[in-house]
Amino acid sequence: MLTVPLQAVPNQSLSVTLDGQAAEISVYQLGTPPTTHLYFDLAESGTPIVTCRIIRGYGGLPGTTPQYLLQDALYQGFQGDFVMVDTQASATVQALDPQYSGLGTRWQLVYVEASDLAEYGL
Repeated sequence: MLTVPLQAVPNQSLSVTLDGQAAEISVYQLGTPPTTHLYFDLAESGTPIVTCRIIRGYGGLPGTTPQYLLQDALYQGFQGDFVMVDTQASATVQALDPQYSGLGTRWQLVYVEASDLAEYGL
């Protein structure tokens, strides 16, 4: 697993190599309060894998299922997946959907390698 560096800004794009794949990632806010959400785009070497995927928070607690961002797009050939981890979630504090002001600190975008996904039967 690898944490993808994000900044606490509402719209950002970055390029990073993940398992030898040239990934272009965009995280951006859409909507107007109180219905704003963060969204995720991923392209690999310029080919879109997913666009406008809503990002949900995941607390990492045993017995809970991660909200993977690519789960239904694996047929596109990108190896691995992404999950947004809420670092303040606990057994008594429910994971919340991310807000841009906490990106990189409270909410961390984690790339999960294909080998890690296979370990969990995904």
